[in-house]
Amino acid sequence: MLVIITRWLIITVAILLASQFVPGIKVDTLSTAVIAACVLGLVNIFIRPILIFLTLPLSILTLGLFYFFINAFLLELVAYLVSGFAVKDFFSAFLGSLVISVVSWLANSFIANHKIDKKDDPDYIDLRKGDDGKWR
Repeated sequence: MLVIITRWLIITVAILLASQFVPGIKVDTLSTAVIAACVLGLVNIFIRPILIFLTLPLSILTLGLFYFFINAFLLELVAYLVSGFAVKDFFSAFLGSLVISVVSWLANSFIANHKIDKKDDPDYIDLRKGDDGKWR
């Protein structure tokens, strides 16, 4: 639960930073940014996989660059759904989605918990062949 709240706050900060650095993005209040982050998270959970599946051939043709356009479209969709959050045009949405993606990626890389649990007694034994031909 704490991870979800932390990532929600990271996306909120990323939206606020995008509104500061991209001229065509405007956020009225902090609560608007929090709501926009929530809606963006829900859109990324439910709508983004469908769009990625439907545009898979185009994404393969463009070597994955079309995903940036999908992100920009989804940011414009969030701006349409949330009052107080405005995106002027598609270029602003494109730059804003880049800023949000980079900030989220950087912040999540610092909080990611990459812990691998290794058993003390593995189910297998790793054998290596020695110089004399015997397995050890």
